[in-house]
Amino acid sequence: MAAIIDGKAVSAKLRQEMKGEVAALQAKGIAPGLAVVLVGEDPASQVYVRNKIRACEELGIRSQDHRLPADTTQERLLELIGELNNDPAVHGILVQLPLPKQISDQAVIAAIDPKKDVDAFHPQNVGKIVQGNYDFLPCTPAGVMALLRSTGVPVAGKECVVIGRSNIVGKPMALLMLHEHATVTICHSRTRDLAEVCRRADILIVAIGKARFVTAGMVKEGAVVIDVGMDRDENGKLCGDVDFAGVEPKAGYITPVPGGVGPMTITMLMQNTITAARLAGGAV
Repeated sequence: MAAIIDGKAVSAKLRQEMKGEVAALQAKGIAPGLAVVLVGEDPASQVYVRNKIRACEELGIRSQDHRLPADTTQERLLELIGELNNDPAVHGILVQLPLPKQISDQAVIAAIDPKKDVDAFHPQNVGKIVQGNYDFLPCTPAGVMALLRSTGVPVAGKECVVIGRSNIVGKPMALLMLHEHATVTICHSRTRDLAEVCRRADILIVAIGKARFVTAGMVKEGAVVIDVGMDRDENGKLCGDVDFAGVEPKAGYITPVPGGVGPMTITMLMQNTITAARLAGGAV
């Protein structure tokens, strides 16, 4: 039976450490601040934003909550981002995606000051991640790395397979594993013999958005399995991209859904906000 990687416990430990970091910055006159922008009324986005603001309150980070109607123009949103870029009390800016169709995600991401880009989506920050010389990491991949560290399993020299090639998870995830000296394969919808490729993995990271897609027959005995998926099965029950019941007896370590990667994402957003405040205040 696999050891369960408890994202809630790892997240709680990190947040406890972050409270100390925030207090230390406040003692130097630096009060970390995060501005969250939500356009429209997507229910899932509203939940995410609420959780982010709650996390700020828990850690002593000041939060600004900007709600704009669904028919907001791109021009108006870019104007707000310009104001937040110029506000010294705001260290991190997060625009909740997806945006309504009249607004370009790319234009909005490019407009955020890279030093306040706590999602790490700005092209400048992406380039720094490629080079391995970064200030911020995308929150979900950073959370996965923290979970891997919590297991004590060394990454260097291991075969790592990432299923999924999104800009938000798959690509940066592969880069972070490369920086830790893993041998990395990225799989996607056109990968041939996917199951065979997956069976080579000492560390299997799954981020494709297909409920229970990875089955026991795709997993190497004793592998570390990280499930980034957040899906609903045919009965509407929350589940991941991995068939947990089938894979758990075979894996060495596995993340549950919920309670695995999910809690880590907002925690790493808080870390990025603290880092941005530290850099802005010169308290490196």
